[in-house]
Amino acid sequence: LRTSTGCRTCNSPSSPSQLAALERQVFDFLGYQWAPILANFLHIIIVILGLFGTIQYRPRYIVVYAIWTAVWVTWNIFIICFYLEVGGLSKDSELLTFNISRHQSWWSENGPGCVRKEASMSGIKGLDNHSYISVIGCALEYRYIEVMHSSFQILIALVGFVYACYVVSVFTEEEDSFDFIGGFDPFPLYHVNEKPTNLLFKQTYL
Repeated sequence: LRTSTGCRTCNSPSSPSQLAALERQVFDFLGYQWAPILANFLHIIIVILGLFGTIQYRPRYIVVYAIWTAVWVTWNIFIICFYLEVGGLSKDSELLTFNISRHQSWWSENGPGCVRKEASMSGIKGLDNHSYISVIGCALEYRYIEVMHSSFQILIALVGFVYACYVVSVFTEEEDSFDFIGGFDPFPLYHVNEKPTNLLFKQTYL
């Protein structure tokens, strides 16, 4: 397989993108946010595909990654709108958990400065085994933390898109130049006809 020596550093933006996605995946798992978990998993797979395409000289895989970055940006814009409650969305809805559970973002109870308190509800009929959880003292609301996460993902995705376009253009130029010098020509430029040599050999033998 032919690799490009001029683009060995072109896959560098994919590494922080993958690390950021893994970090986000961990906190989404802790918060049981099933929709973001699936989106993060798919994003990690596409990033690995883009890395493979860069290393193994597969421009089509890089194009797939470039297309996915547009989808990824759209998804993160939706997450920002969800937590900022834009367009009728509500951050308290169960949309991100597929209505399976009432869990919210992990940062809602574990954000910077947050203090989690539980109060027993034994005095209320039918709720003896339940407790009321209150969170106080948060230095920053969890929705703003989620917005910052999504904004960072958008920034990395845009950088990755630019680099993907650059790598594809470089690979295309190298492929065109390789074709121009006869890289895929079944008959080399310096092909020598062997027929005169054979005739000369026969004359010498006679």
